[in-house]
Amino acid sequence: MSVELLSPAGNFQKLKSAVDFGADAVYLAGKNFGLRAQAGNFSLEEMDRAIKYLHSRGKKGYVTVNIYARNYDFKDLKKYLHELKEINPDGIIISDMGVFKLIKDEKIDIPVHISTQANTTNYYAINMWKELGVKRVVLARELSKNEIKEICENTDIEIEVFVHGAMCISHSGRCVLSNYMTKRDANRGECTHPCRWNYYLLEESRPGEYFPIFEDSRGTYIYNSKDLCLLRYIDELIEMGVKSLKIEGRMKSIMYVSVVTGVYRKVIDDLIEGKTPDYEYLQNLLNSVSNREYTTGFYAGFADETSMNYKTSSYVRNTDFLGVVKENNNGKIVFECKGKIYSGETLHILDKSLLEHKVVFDRILDLNGKRVDFTKPNRDYILDCGLNFQKGSLIRRYKE
Repeated sequence: MSVELLSPAGNFQKLKSAVDFGADAVYLAGKNFGLRAQAGNFSLEEMDRAIKYLHSRGKKGYVTVNIYARNYDFKDLKKYLHELKEINPDGIIISDMGVFKLIKDEKIDIPVHISTQANTTNYYAINMWKELGVKRVVLARELSKNEIKEICENTDIEIEVFVHGAMCISHSGRCVLSNYMTKRDANRGECTHPCRWNYYLLEESRPGEYFPIFEDSRGTYIYNSKDLCLLRYIDELIEMGVKSLKIEGRMKSIMYVSVVTGVYRKVIDDLIEGKTPDYEYLQNLLNSVSNREYTTGFYAGFADETSMNYKTSSYVRNTDFLGVVKENNNGKIVFECKGKIYSGETLHILDKSLLEHKVVFDRILDLNGKRVDFTKPNRDYILDCGLNFQKGSLIRRYKE
């Protein structure tokens, strides 16, 4: 039984967090040609350093080049692909046949993965990609368990499946709402997420008079999908022969990447060891990071009305992310502060084994050893608590 856990890396710090919490591989993007233009992303120098960092730890890194290219893209894209060849990532994730042809024509000898944006929903298409030399296909997110199983039974190249994260109301992301409403192209990484907006009906002959689409004084969110969560179905996906389990979220926080990666790492490890995962505890951890409530999407069959969040487009955030442990020394932990902490607060520290500890922050020191009454974000502090925590452990405050 073997499966890869693949986590998002919107920047170098998130990449390190994913590795710290158990990712086998990460996917990342350069400054251009990927579908998350608003993520931090990586310069070529940063990407080179990131791939070397991953390889030194026995991990893999895949680079997304999954825009739907226009004619004017190809001059710069050719140069970029040769630059990637020098960096030598473990795979290039693409959607566009033109980009694929360019990779072949330019003899870019990096394994090619077909993005979920290519909407692959059947094993005939997968076997065609195999004949063309593709190593892996990321399935469309609109497939049921039975469809995924049938695909795995009828192909022998690597299959990757999304198991957690934001869902799109358009077929695996092929959406033009953003183009129409804001002239920012979702298929070039610039999506403004109009599917999350609040909509009303406007009657033509009564200008200025708005009617709720759903009987609610706040209107409704008719395109607003809940987030995907297949936590309880990982055993089935492994049994089917899925090669890689993918977490969405390159634009999410360090806390999101760490916790979600850690939860799925724990489930995979427990299943491999023949243990029954503590699904209730792990689900509560997933509930503690940003989400729009959860759905199994199309996995159990057709996604129905229960897969939508009609209440709000905002994320549910049950915890505040306050810091990351950088080092410890004889009961004193050095942490990078991400939010204001008051002296005397009882907070939680989540370590990489996913054990959460209550800790009283009653002796906070600056780096000169001077006691402070509260912290300021983006500075380092020392907590003199008599405890030691692993580097990368998260400091969190649960909301009332």
